[in-house]
Amino acid sequence: MDAGRLVEAVRAGARGMRGELFTVARDPLPRQGALGWLPHVHVALFALCVGLVNGVEYTYAAGSGRAFVAVCAVAQAGAVVMALSRPVAAWWLSTAALAVSAESVGATVPEGRVWPWSVAGIALHTLVLLLLSLRARPRIAAAALAITIGAGLLDVALSGRSHNQDVTRGAIAFGTAVVIGASLRMSRVARSRLVEQEVLTADERARRTLLEERGRIARELHDVVAHHMSVISIQAQVAPHLVANPSEELRENLAGIRENAVQALTELRRILGVLRSADPEAEGVRHAPQPTLDRLGELIANVRGAGLEVATATTGTPRPLSPGVGLSAYRIVQEALSNAMRHAPGACVRVAIGYQPSALTVRVTNSPPTRAAPPSTGSGHGLLGMRERTAMLGGELATGRTPEGGFEITALLPTDPAVPSHPTEDTR
Repeated sequence: MDAGRLVEAVRAGARGMRGELFTVARDPLPRQGALGWLPHVHVALFALCVGLVNGVEYTYAAGSGRAFVAVCAVAQAGAVVMALSRPVAAWWLSTAALAVSAESVGATVPEGRVWPWSVAGIALHTLVLLLLSLRARPRIAAAALAITIGAGLLDVALSGRSHNQDVTRGAIAFGTAVVIGASLRMSRVARSRLVEQEVLTADERARRTLLEERGRIARELHDVVAHHMSVISIQAQVAPHLVANPSEELRENLAGIRENAVQALTELRRILGVLRSADPEAEGVRHAPQPTLDRLGELIANVRGAGLEVATATTGTPRPLSPGVGLSAYRIVQEALSNAMRHAPGACVRVAIGYQPSALTVRVTNSPPTRAAPPSTGSGHGLLGMRERTAMLGGELATGRTPEGGFEITALLPTDPAVPSHPTEDTR
């Protein structure tokens, strides 16, 4: 850093400190709960009692100066109460009261008495500095401490008397208050920043989990869409051979359909490559067909083999479903069973599939766990994935505790009344 920048930085720091030292801005102490006013009441009572003692200590002031000094004592006691809401202005008031009182009684202080600050005055100003350092930045509290001690030394120098020892005693009390207050403030600020960081971390984790789940859904739906595009391409290629003497216009239209389907498949593969490049686990299953409700029995057999007691029920007339609905229903059941195994060990699970005229209902209910669940080490995005899949289809998802203490997941997935049945293998 060159000299010019250094000078500018010093000037900016000085302007900032000047703005913080000469302010009457409101900065109240935080109040919490029903007893929020209790600390303020204690401070007010302390200021009243010690202020009375301070006024008594100054009764040795001679003549007409006695009333003036009493006013200063009252002002210093009031500064403590003011410090609860305006600490900087209160500190200036207390410092001025200390300095004026010292000058007023300096010539009449008997030998052996504490001067330039009385014992009660030191106690009141110590509390003001403590309240100031609890809110102000450490450099402002240090500047206030230096000004306070400097004012005391100036009073001693102007009086020509030797009371440096008394200034030292007061400086120790003031410095202790500033150190304690600054430490408490830094601890409070650190806790606040830690809470903010935890909130940001939680938000970032939730955002990342959401993106991961959406990427997984996009990869799965790519396989479904790719299958249909492959079928369209093959049908467009075969169609001219199924018609006797097809016209040239028909051949051109079918060729255009096949070309568009091939281009769409190419774009889908390119997007899939981007999605799967950051997911090594996806490479192992990229050529596997996406599951539907036809494989629900296999899934339930696997979880039964893992020790989970599962009962199934189907209502309505089963019918072919669109691949997106079938895949989403399968994944919802899969995530619900996984959650039951992780969070409700020993529970009984019931899987109910309901076929309605224009919707599919998926309900997974588990009973209360029979033993404590182990600590979860996952990111906890099972319910998030269910909501994403349901919202993608325009459906509804409801989750919550059952009256018996278990957990229930219900998904309503809109369907088409009639969907042609096609194999779900990826024919890319």
